[in-house]
Amino acid sequence: MKKFMEFFQNRMMPILIKVGNQRHLVAIRNGLAITIPFIIVGSLFLILSNLPFSWWPDFIGTFGTKMNVVVSCSFGVLGLIATLGIGYYLAKDYKLDPITGSIISLVAFLLTQVTKDYQLDISKFGAEGLFTAIIVAIFAVEVLKFFIRRNIVIKLPEGVPPAVGNSFIALTPALAVILIIWIIRVVIGFDITAFITAIFAPLVFALNTLPGILVYSLLVTLLWSAGIHGDMALEGVADPIFLQFLAANTAAFIAHKPIPYATASGFYSMFVNVGGTGATLCLVLLMIKSKSKVYKSLGKVALPSACFEINEPVIFGFPIVLNPVILLPFTVVPLLLTSCTYLLMQFDIIGKPIAMIPWTMPPILGPFIATGGDWRAAVWSALSLIIAVTIYLPFFKTAEKQQLITETQESEMALTADASIEV
Repeated sequence: MKKFMEFFQNRMMPILIKVGNQRHLVAIRNGLAITIPFIIVGSLFLILSNLPFSWWPDFIGTFGTKMNVVVSCSFGVLGLIATLGIGYYLAKDYKLDPITGSIISLVAFLLTQVTKDYQLDISKFGAEGLFTAIIVAIFAVEVLKFFIRRNIVIKLPEGVPPAVGNSFIALTPALAVILIIWIIRVVIGFDITAFITAIFAPLVFALNTLPGILVYSLLVTLLWSAGIHGDMALEGVADPIFLQFLAANTAAFIAHKPIPYATASGFYSMFVNVGGTGATLCLVLLMIKSKSKVYKSLGKVALPSACFEINEPVIFGFPIVLNPVILLPFTVVPLLLTSCTYLLMQFDIIGKPIAMIPWTMPPILGPFIATGGDWRAAVWSALSLIIAVTIYLPFFKTAEKQQLITETQESEMALTADASIEV
């Protein structure tokens, strides 16, 4: 384990840090974050229109169909929102006008969604168009940067309002982006969305398999154990896929069809991150009952935030970072919960995620809502807590024993110091 950690820290970690901080991935991460409020609102309407009670459909009648309109207008435009967000944040990172970057990106994205009959295909405006949104937004902003950095723009005299001046500065790069996309999609007839989807198909497939999601889980916990926000480092790559899965699950749920994807958004945050990455709420519960004054105090301080999936006080206060004693359960517990949850969902023992909820939703309640009110998911969440506590317990006792020795030594040193002062 020691050699593996040395290899991970010295060889793999620098690469992962560089990848996580790469400006395009950061723009993707921030751009996708804009979609979250709309997905949550859409999920709220989805849940309310499909409550798991036999009498509910008759009670709401046709009003349920009206509520699903909000679902279509949120999940159905994820690609559009993501295009605007990614174009905005990437342009901002380049110190360009972010509004210009987002609008050029949006128009370019719309061009990619033209059918053979030269009509807009709105069915690709949702999660199905997410990968196209990412690629097109990056392309559009890179072209914008190319033209502005080389001063290939139309500049109006000083004194012209900034809004008007920026619109003319955007004219040349916008023309270049639109012309290129138009030639590819309309003149040549090349389906950009189908091509991009085919490229990302292996990654999409991998993250919907048990081995693939286990690798993801392992990387997240290893990064956290080295002091890096593992979830944030990987979400730029993984989130578009998880969101696509969630949109497909939502569509299937509304159509009363089998839910296809287990690892949709909400799988990892609600079922694996019990009280934060590594299921550290369990560690907090153990600390509250600890004989160590330090651990007991930390547990009380960390409990409120841990209940809402925020575990930085534990990660850096316990600490878990670079702590070989607690590294094993911190890694093994998520792998076990990932495996068990995946299999339970695949065998339809518990429901799969169909609604987006805030990642800060507490355990038990979060899985219940994410699965559209499946009580079995809530029971499994409670069992997950018990399983995680059981695994953490022997390792915590080892750490507690060491901490008690340290506290005893510090107390003795303090008494000795007081005695010498009195003398």
